[in-house]
Formats: sequence, C-alpha cells, structure tokens
Amino acid sequence: MKRETLTYEQFLRQWASQVLPYLSPRDLASAACACRTLSRIAASVTSRRTADAARGLERYQIPFLDSTISPDPYSHFIYTRHTIISSPPPQSWGGEASKGIATDRERLQGSSSCFGGIEVGCDCDSCKEGRCSCWSGMELGVFKECGESCRCGLMCENRRTQAGIRIRLKIVRNERKGWGLHAIEAIRKGDFVCEYAGEYLTTEEARIRLKTYDELSSKGRISPALLVVREHLPSGKVCLRINIDATKIGNVSRFINHSCDGGNLKAVLVRNSGSLLPRLCFFASMDISEDEELSFSYGESKIKENGLPCFCGSANCLGVLPSEET
Repeated sequence: MKRETLTYEQFLRQWASQVLPYLSPRDLASAACACRTLSRIAASVTSRRTADAARGLERYQIPFLDSTISPDPYSHFIYTRHTIISSPPPQSWGGEASKGIATDRERLQGSSSCFGGIEVGCDCDSCKEGRCSCWSGMELGVFKECGESCRCGLMCENRRTQAGIRIRLKIVRNERKGWGLHAIEAIRKGDFVCEYAGEYLTTEEARIRLKTYDELSSKGRISPALLVVREHLPSGKVCLRINIDATKIGNVSRFINHSCDGGNLKAVLVRNSGSLLPRLCFFASMDISEDEELSFSYGESKIKENGLPCFCGSANCLGVLPSEET
C-alpha cells in the first residue's frame, strides 16, 4: 500500500492545530506573525477561546463579550470545575477537537445511582423516599452534601453544587471594572450559581502570593483572584482558614466583581461527606434579571494607602476594594 506523503503546508497545518491551542496569548500572537497559515490557525484558536471560557468543560459555553477597544478578547487561565490541591497538566484551549464533559445523564446511564430523587438501580432505601440517608442540610452556616463515600449518584438532590454550572452565563468587559460575570438568563433566589474554584493554598503560600499580586496589580499587570475564607465557630472564633487562588487556575467565578452593598450572590461553605476541606459556593441571594452582573462582597473594606479602587457603583461604595491583612 502506497503511503501518502504530506506536503509542507499540510504538515504545518497538522502541527499547528496540535500545538497552538497550548500556547499563551503572547506566544500565540508571536506564532501568528510567522506566516499566513499560522496566522489563520491562530485566529481560529482565539475565536474558539473567546466563544467559551469554560473550554467545553461546563454544560453551556460561557463566552467573552467585549464592547471596548481592547487587543485582548479573552482572559487566559487554566480551567478547573472544582478547587484542587495540585496543579493540573498543560491544558489545550481553542483546538478544533476540543471535547467537553459528558452530560450528567450520559455519565449516569447504566450506573447504579439515584437520578433526580428516583431510584435508578440504587438499593439505598432512602433513595426511594427521594432523599439520601446522609442528608443533613445546613449546620452552623455550612451546607452539608453527599461525598465520595455515599452510595448515591451525581444527581442526588443532596449534590446540587457538584454537577457544574447549570445556568447560562457570559463574561463582559467593562471599561472601568474590567471583566465581570453576567447572567444570560434570569436566576431565581436560592439557585446555585457556581463554585469558587481554584487552588487550595497553605496560609504561608497565600501570603507569599498576596505580596507578589499586590505589587503586580498596583502596576496594572495582573488582576488577582485569591480569596481567603474563614470558618467561624458559634463563639465567633476562627477555626479554619481556607485560601483559594483562582488567579492562574480557576473557573468563571474568578470574574465575579465585588459590590460594597453585598451584591446579589451569597457565598456559602459546602462540606462534602468524607472531605476534610469545605468548598465555597455561590447562591443567588435575590432574584437576578437577565443580563444583570453577578457580584458579592469580598469582605470589609478599609481605606488604606495604595488600595485598589472599587468601581461597583453602589450607593454605599467606599471607593476601595477589600484586601487581606497578612
């Protein structure tokens, strides 16, 4: 059988389609300057990245929309649906053959698990009653959900934050605030919106990164997304500090802006059965209209020298963003 020989043009296209989706925006722009073929492929990679910040890993595409004149049509970061401890391997973004996750129903077909409160091959008695036996609801401000040790499946009613983003969202650039997360559809009060996904850090590592981020952000070179959460006991004393950094690795929650009036999202700690570290999840604190920007309070704002300006526009805006005191 005669083996077909690739021309240089064919080889270049094949190579570029495999390599360019792994490049950073700066390297992608450099590759585009090499020749027309690479320029066309780089343009298609950029177009696909702009069309879906979630890289095909969520139920719906989450596009970047920019009405301002900017050379950067999207923000580059590694996407993760849930908070992780170790860094993931290099991630392709913008390739022709990008494959997203299977839908929840596809993943559960043929498995022994409960689906939407209805028994689907699950012999758990409580599933027949529409509720998993380990359901415990809200305790001391922390929402309890099923975990890996539970026999129920992903669509158990007590796993409402674990199936990814189920509403349509978009990332919109504002001339003053930069990127912000907006609703494409109306969201009802109490609905789960998204998890604040990123990297779990030790407090020591978080303080090192905060110092670096403060320096870079003061020069306009980075938009940090490191969130420090403190879990409190009924006495008011802090019992656990959680550091989640979504600056380089995260999901679309990294684009949610601060609002001095508390915003329209409520941050809730969610602890999964059998898991040591809780997750931070956002629920709608009020009915949210179509196209409305999503926001929450980053914490108590204090006027400090060289503090980053706040452009939330609320009636009680203090003019400066909250910052972690280390």
